[in-house]
This record gives sequence, C-alpha cells and structure tokens, in this order.
Amino acid sequence: MRRGITATALVAALALAATACGSGDETGGSKSSGELSGTVTWWDTSSVGSEDKVFKKLAEGFEKKHPKVDVKYVSVPFGDAQNKFKNAAQAGSSAPDVIRSEVAWTPDFASLGYLAPLDGTAALKNQDDFLPQAVASTKFEDKTFAVPQVIDSMGIFYNKKLMEKAGVEAPTNLAELKSVSKKIKDKTGKTGLYLRGDDPYFFLSFLYGEGGDLVDAKTKTVTVDKPEGVKAFKAVKALVEDGTAKTDASDGWENMMQAFKNGDVAMMINGPWAVADTLTGKEFTDKDNLGIATVPAGSAAHGAPQGGHNLAVYAGSKNLEASYAFVEYMTSVESQATAAGELNLLPTRTSAYAKKEAVNSEIVGFFKPVVETAVERPWIPEGGSLFAPLGIEYTKVLTNQTTPEKAAKATGDAYRKLLKDWK
Repeated sequence: MRRGITATALVAALALAATACGSGDETGGSKSSGELSGTVTWWDTSSVGSEDKVFKKLAEGFEKKHPKVDVKYVSVPFGDAQNKFKNAAQAGSSAPDVIRSEVAWTPDFASLGYLAPLDGTAALKNQDDFLPQAVASTKFEDKTFAVPQVIDSMGIFYNKKLMEKAGVEAPTNLAELKSVSKKIKDKTGKTGLYLRGDDPYFFLSFLYGEGGDLVDAKTKTVTVDKPEGVKAFKAVKALVEDGTAKTDASDGWENMMQAFKNGDVAMMINGPWAVADTLTGKEFTDKDNLGIATVPAGSAAHGAPQGGHNLAVYAGSKNLEASYAFVEYMTSVESQATAAGELNLLPTRTSAYAKKEAVNSEIVGFFKPVVETAVERPWIPEGGSLFAPLGIEYTKVLTNQTTPEKAAKATGDAYRKLLKDWK
C-alpha cells in the first residue's frame, strides 16, 4: 500500500482546511472579508547565518502585507528536512504549511500525496514568467505541486591572490586542474582543490563531464554503472591520490568552507548558495579576491548539474489560502530580486533578471548561462533517493575503501532494487 495521505484522508484534510479557513482560530485562517488570517508555518532549509536572515526578513514583509497572518518561521537543517517532512506528513501532524523543497524532493513528496496541487491557485501567479527548466521539477503526473524559488548550478570558486602567486589561471578541464594544482603546491605550499567527499551531489559534475548519468528516465534504464560512470569514479579518485585535492568523509561542508575561506586551499567546487558564506572568510574581506569559473570539463563535456529549491504546500494544511499567498509572495519578482541582490541567488522568473539587483550581481551574471546549459536531473519520485547509495560508494572511493569498478556496480545494483522493473 502506498505510504501517504489516502484519497479519503486527503479529502477530509481539505474539508478541514476549508472549515478552518472560516474559523479565524489560531491555526486556521479566514478570507470571508477578503482578508487572510491565521498561521502559516514555514520550514526554511536555507543556509544558517546568511540565506536564512534574508528569507526570514522577506517572510516578515508578507506579514506586513497581511497583518492578520502570522508566519511561523522554522529553520530546518537541509540534511534533515526531507525525512523530517515525510515523517510529519505521514503521521498527519506537525508538518508545516509550506516547505522549501530541494528540486528532487518535490516529485517524491507529490507521489506520496503529501503536497497540495497548485494549478489554479494564487500560488502560481504569472506562471508563464518562470524559466522552463525551473518549472520541470515542480510537475508530477501533469500537475503542478510546487513553485520554483531559486535555480542554481555549480562552478569552481578560486582565490585570485593564491592563483596569481602561483602564476596560474582557473583550469578549464581536469588535466589543467591537475597541472594548476601542482604549481599552486610548489609555489605556495597550499593544496589546489577541496573536493567535498561526503555529498554525492558534488560528484555529478564529474559524472556528467565523462558523459554519464545516474539513470535514463525515458527508457527506465540504470546508467551509473556504465563505462562512463566507472570513468567518473576513477577521475575523482585520481584527484585525491595525486594530491590535486584533499577530501573528507564527514562534515564536508564545514571542512570545505573553512579550508577555502582561510586560504588553506585555492579552489573548491560550489554553487551560488555558497557566495554569501564565502565572503565572510578572512581571505575574502576584499570580495574581489573571489573568482568563479565554469566547472572543469571531463573527457566528454562541462557537466554542471541543475539544482535549486521550490516552495510547496502541505496537502493537509489548515490554512491553504494563506499558504498559497505566502508561496506567491516568496516567489514573486520582487522577492527574487531581493534574494539576487543580497545573496547572489538566481531567480526562477525571467522578468526578475531585468531588475537592478540581478543586473548588478556579477555572480548572477556568471551563473545564468551556466544554469541555461546545466544538465537536468531525473525528475522522478525516487530522484532524491538516488543520492544515498551513490554517497556511500563515492565516499568509499575517495577514502580508498573500494575501487571505481566496484563502486559503480554497487550503486547500479542498489538503483535496480530501488527502481522496480528498471533495466
């Protein structure tokens, strides 16, 4: 039996929501007088200390616009949010009205019946303004279950002073990455690259760069264990073995960010979400010292993955109307322009790129063409679950606990157990 809200339960939940919307009590809302009211609980998964401050401020702006609505802001660690939301939604209690969903989670949550369909609601105001590639992750079975808030991809961040001291420029492919890193080590004593080893998302650029992919959703075929996948595992292993990169098996985000911000490494692979945090480091008190270039190409192509976050509404929300309005506000042109100006995050609305905040952001200007050519991930319900088995094998390869060949095979075997009837 499918886990999630059954059709009967969903109808009951929506009926309860309608009743609550007329009650004007603490959790429900009222629009009988044309005014929204009640509470909207929002789980925000953005980076603490940088992004969260801006998004919380934006949420306060919604409260000013709708003074009878109380937005209950909850910061939830990104790594915990997917399972935490599933558990809360399955239990039918303590789930938020709105969740900031990583793009791969949206079809997963929708397939389980946890999200309210948004077609025809206030949440999708001016929906033709959204970038087509951003909209792709919000759909499931021809219905829309989320609204894209930010879109992103990855690049290679570099310390300009360290690169200049070593007499090198940003590498454009893996061969150059190795030679550049050797010169950096010889001239400065610093390691070239910090390669995050505990998050398989950082492996995707190498997999796509070798012409591989995790799966082919159109033909329902597992592809991670094909020769291209083995080659990608070999590529990352070689970077660590020859000293081009240092890595980790846990707490990778903090280790990577501190190493880069303190000048212990000259480069890291990261995305626009990391810019605000990076600029707090002692190496980047002069923000002009931060350089960003395209992720070095593999033997087949430049392979930056498409990522981002959507805002979705819980199907059992007791305040659907206010939740729809909140999602619309947080994904509006004005809100996206604010995020672009203060956080260098890329808008999902075409018209937001014309706003001065986006125009004046060098980071947005750099990443926009990268996003336009980024590799789309498979928008299937199991998409988010593909990372767990991949992450295990990726870390094992980088820490010399397995071979690239065995890692690719083990990942492929795990995928075929997860994806029923796939080849």
